Amino acid sequence: MKILMVTAFAYPHGGGLSSHVKTLKAGLEHRGHGVDVLSFSDVPLVKRYWVRGGSYLRNRREHGAGFYWSQQKRSEILRKTLAEASSRYDLINAQDVMAAAASAATGLPVVLTVHGYLAYEAVSKGSVEPGGIYEKRLLEMEKKAYRLADRLVAVDRRIQAYVKNLSGKEAAAIPNFINAEEFNPDKEDNEKYREELGFSQEDFIFFVPRRLTEKNGVIYPVLAFAAAKEDLPGAKLVYAGAGEEAERLKREIGGKKLNGRVLLLGEVPHEQMMKYYTISDAVLIPSVHSAGVEEATSISALEAMGSGSPVIASAVGGLKEIIADGEDGLLVEEKNVRELSRAMTALFRDAELRKRLAGRARRKVEQSFSHLAGAEKFERVYMEALQEKKPLRGAADQNGEARP
Repeated sequence: MKILMVTAFAYPHGGGLSSHVKTLKAGLEHRGHGVDVLSFSDVPLVKRYWVRGGSYLRNRREHGAGFYWSQQKRSEILRKTLAEASSRYDLINAQDVMAAAASAATGLPVVLTVHGYLAYEAVSKGSVEPGGIYEKRLLEMEKKAYRLADRLVAVDRRIQAYVKNLSGKEAAAIPNFINAEEFNPDKEDNEKYREELGFSQEDFIFFVPRRLTEKNGVIYPVLAFAAAKEDLPGAKLVYAGAGEEAERLKREIGGKKLNGRVLLLGEVPHEQMMKYYTISDAVLIPSVHSAGVEEATSISALEAMGSGSPVIASAVGGLKEIIADGEDGLLVEEKNVRELSRAMTALFRDAELRKRLAGRARRKVEQSFSHLAGAEKFERVYMEALQEKKPLRGAADQNGEARP
């Protein structure tokens, strides 16, 4: 099968969607399929600047207008690009609602993977006003895309229910997954990587591999670390990610006199992340509810689990689906600074607990969240879409309306 993955966002980038595409592509290719990716990064630079500039100017006049306009334009540009490329493929796997709307015009079977909530995430980030006209239009954009797609995949059960409620259509629930061969325990390289990355062998490293955005709850590890810092001698809190919460984090770090103990690395290339997971003594995934948005099946959590690092995560969304509290990770109440600081202190003090949680987490990833198992599940959805679309396309051929 020849598959085209399409996204209206940049690819590659530091987010979970990009990691998902890369990992699924590897799994599908392992199973003998041909896979290409078309993203907004493939659009000519002048058009990308035009969309960004137009969005900025419209937002200056009316908050939210530019964001909504830019989503429409990304879809239109992709649709024109797909008109030239689609004849080489059997199926399109769209990765967002804008890409799905563009892909539907090709006449090819379209599977839409739903990674989140376009409208609610736009509200959460402050891109549009809650309850305003542009939130409503984005919800309509989502609903239309779900109905246009031949098959839908949701990356956790809460998103599955959201899609059903919004559009009336059923989505297959396929949790995110990782390349279990790539993210494999390599703790023997701990000493080498610590020296390369500028850490001492005595540092106890709490790692936060998160985009610095509100829904990821990135402020809470700083607050918890500050509350427990006397109980965490030699510990460091290390963030890998960029986003709008960076300035707030810097203010908290300075105000709580944590300079030198809390490090903001900015965005780290995905291929470098394995080194940070290797040197991590514990990984924090402190996601929170934000404007109706919850964490999906977190790829960062799965990467940590696959890499032999114990995980502390908020008990929200898809995190509750992949982590069994006290068995293969620790779950804490979201936004609960005291619970988070206690969990951090527990892992800091108990090497046996860290080892036990990490070992069980690795086994779970191998059994349930590998990219090869994920690719097989997607393949079944692709075949369903192909079979459903085949008679429709045959009828279109008879009427002279099929694609070239």
